[in-house]
Amino acid sequence: MSDFVLSLLIGSLMVVTTTMLFYEILGFTWALLPKLVIPLRQRILVVILAIFGGHTLAVWIYAGAYWWIANASDFGALKGGIDTGFHDYLYFSAATYSSLGIGDIVPTDGFRLVASIEVLNGLVLIGWSASFAYLVMQKFWEVHRPASEQGDNQQAETEVRDA
Repeated sequence: MSDFVLSLLIGSLMVVTTTMLFYEILGFTWALLPKLVIPLRQRILVVILAIFGGHTLAVWIYAGAYWWIANASDFGALKGGIDTGFHDYLYFSAATYSSLGIGDIVPTDGFRLVASIEVLNGLVLIGWSASFAYLVMQKFWEVHRPASEQGDNQQAETEVRDA
């Protein structure tokens, strides 16, 4: 099997794994929010922590895959300012996932395509998390506003719908 095909398979597996993980974290968070007996302002903190946790897990999953593959085969490696400890793979994964791409550590061989897929995966999941945070804010913002302000906004929404 060529390195290109293997890179696509590994990258696809990583995308499916991190997307399913993120889906479960966001679904759990969405179901949990109405049940929380905490002030509304603190609910957004729960959302941000859940999102941050999901991204952190995704970075660790990619780092673990890079580390395991690099130590189990000659499929790919990281070059540059690296001592091949797991922390270097974690650092590389965080920089890649966030599309920061510092450049002090670079992938070689089969890792290049996997790293490119990680960038796209990270951008999609970061966008998804921003959308999720927006939806949560939209859902709970009305509940948080004083009743006098809610009426004005509801009237404006009714006018927009009727137009």
